[in-house]
Amino acid sequence: MMILQDALPDAQRGTAELPGVGPCAADDWLRVDEAYAAQMAYRADLIANRPEAVLWCDPPAFEAACEVLSEALLLLPGLGFEVGEEQVTTPDGRRVELDWSAPLWTLGHLVQEDICVLQKRGEEHVLTGAVLCFPANWRLADKAGRPLVGIHDTVVEYDDNIARRVQRLFDGVRVGRPLWRFNRLSYAEPDLHQPRRIAEDRPRVFQRSERQCILRLPKSDAVIFTIHTWVVRGA
Repeated sequence: MMILQDALPDAQRGTAELPGVGPCAADDWLRVDEAYAAQMAYRADLIANRPEAVLWCDPPAFEAACEVLSEALLLLPGLGFEVGEEQVTTPDGRRVELDWSAPLWTLGHLVQEDICVLQKRGEEHVLTGAVLCFPANWRLADKAGRPLVGIHDTVVEYDDNIARRVQRLFDGVRVGRPLWRFNRLSYAEPDLHQPRRIAEDRPRVFQRSERQCILRLPKSDAVIFTIHTWVVRGA
């Protein structure tokens, strides 16, 4: 499926490095762009037809998942949403029920970002829940319940030094002071849902960039990792 944005944000056109993080405004971890309606239709289809691939929540993560939904609802009016007590009207005119028994399902129908919940277990943060509709070369089923090192074990650049630095970032991120980074890679196919790379032997004529934010929740102390994906044409 081809869903493209017009251009990458200026801040995502430079050199992407690991971990390469910087400060993010407290209210800037969610965004709405020109591909909102098309991306959300695709997300709804994936959640309805492939829930086992894109949605998972370990029971101990339920409180944190509810908390990140609560935090998101505070920001949505500033992004063109109408937030009521029982439902939200989105910028593309949909009405989404606020289902507090399924907070990640609800977020998956509201925001373009994929949302990952990570909680400290021992010395590392572990992935305990996610709505992940637009993976880039990884499957939620392979990473569920794994620590940061295990999540990144297929990333060549993610050596012991990077692993220590990333863990320090997750330990150090403070409430109200999110961090952000981005990546950018060339792809042969524009499909947003790519748990495996498609057609590696074909020309890579699409640029895919993820804006990734890291924030700490004030009540549960969980760390939330958000991913907003842009895909544009052009090598």
